Amino acid sequence: MNKLNHIAFIMDGNGRWGKKRNKSRNYGHLKGVEIVKKIVAKSIKLKIPVISFYVFSSENWKRPKNEISYLFTLIKNYFLNEIDRVTSQGIKINIIGNLNKLPKDIRKILYKTINSTKNNKTITVNLAINYGSKNEIIMALKKIKKNISIKNIEKNLYTKDIPDPDILIRTGGHQRLSNFMLWQLAYSELFFISKLWPDFNPNDLEKVIKKYRKRKRNFGAI
Repeated sequence: MNKLNHIAFIMDGNGRWGKKRNKSRNYGHLKGVEIVKKIVAKSIKLKIPVISFYVFSSENWKRPKNEISYLFTLIKNYFLNEIDRVTSQGIKINIIGNLNKLPKDIRKILYKTINSTKNNKTITVNLAINYGSKNEIIMALKKIKKNISIKNIEKNLYTKDIPDPDILIRTGGHQRLSNFMLWQLAYSELFFISKLWPDFNPNDLEKVIKKYRKRKRNFGAI
């Protein structure tokens, strides 16, 4: 049976979900946050050590300003309102991505959350915010300069202390990685789900895990 240390999620389809219901894309993003809470809770029950969510990519700055502003407001309000619950559940929050471009108030609350949860051990939740995998790899190479190797690159990625994902789940029907963890996903098992993210549920997660357990993982061997 395959071990399971880390599941990564590309949460695609929030905006389309909202529009399908004759509401705004932002309404879809709001509902998407509720699903994140449910998936985190289910992951704790399943004793999954690490999960990662692709929250905001380095390319998402191309979206309308009002949508970007709303996404950041969701992030801010989530941690303002949920930090006590997050801490009581033993959730460690880790942020991967370049935070320098984010609004000052968002950076402040993210750093505060990282610091206040750093000793929690129930589960690590990575949030990829202003994250782009190509930029991450370039950043790692610039830090190394000499003696470039797989080991040295991995030491300088945002995920340096985190096991690579065993599973990637992407909702929304598209079958692409969208510049997410390109290095780390080299040998991950990929699951592309047609459901939009707000329709994804803990039972869907369990179904994916059952399929994963049955897959043969060779890592280049026979």
